[in-house]
Amino acid sequence: MSNSVVSVVSRFLEEYSTTTPNKLKVVDSYLLYILLTGALQFLYCLLVGTFPFNSFLSGFISCVGAFILAGRPSVLLHEQRQFCCTSGQQVFSSGVKDDSNQWDLSTSVLCGCTS
Repeated sequence: MSNSVVSVVSRFLEEYSTTTPNKLKVVDSYLLYILLTGALQFLYCLLVGTFPFNSFLSGFISCVGAFILAGRPSVLLHEQRQFCCTSGQQVFSSGVKDDSNQWDLSTSVLCGCTS
């Protein structure tokens, strides 16, 4: 069991380091930093207590919000290789309203792909 897990992790790291562009590695490292910061705040809250509860909420929610805001463009940029014509500018301006007044974040709306 542990051999298969180690082989999966090592293959993932090898493919990640060879196929992922450096700009995405920077974004991914920022996402990891935010995740670890939020996890440390939550662990601190569990171990020490929630005396300044407003401080914990503000710090933790800001980590969650920053992760979400930084994560969406990162996911779209990772998927850029799979779609026909998504550019970096289209990824960061991906909040486009369609005819039904709903926010559509799909790449096909952004670049006019038919598939």
